[in-house]
Amino acid sequence: MLEIRPMTHADLDQVLAIEIDLFPIDTWSEELFLGELAEVSISRDVSVAVLDSQIVGYASFRYVGKQGDVNTVAVAKDQQGKGIGTSLMDWLESQAALRNVREIFLEVRSDNDAAMKLYASRGYERIDIRRNYYGNTIDANIMRKRVANV
Repeated sequence: MLEIRPMTHADLDQVLAIEIDLFPIDTWSEELFLGELAEVSISRDVSVAVLDSQIVGYASFRYVGKQGDVNTVAVAKDQQGKGIGTSLMDWLESQAALRNVREIFLEVRSDNDAAMKLYASRGYERIDIRRNYYGNTIDANIMRKRVANV
């Protein structure tokens, strides 16, 4: 059974292994993840997806006032297509609601069709493009979702 729980320092080895495998060119460093964890409950919420005692994905959400940013959402290659990304986005959007966020923004690689489809299916709309953001002529699609909190 899949569990979404807060990320801890003890999770970093498994998280970094997934990060390096998925993003060999623009990998987040251990220091960057430590920085995310240092901001938990101040301006960040960071989670891991755990299946059979193994971390299979992770997500980080940054919030300031009524706006939030998806810093990262990642699922291990051998676990993609199983709904884990959807579960992480469910968690992330629930955190947005708890923080009274009204708009969620994210950047997604223009060559990541699966992620763009997932975000579009959840109501995210492309509002801009950052040319060559990831280098090697790979653009970033800027997407936004307006959230109606109760």
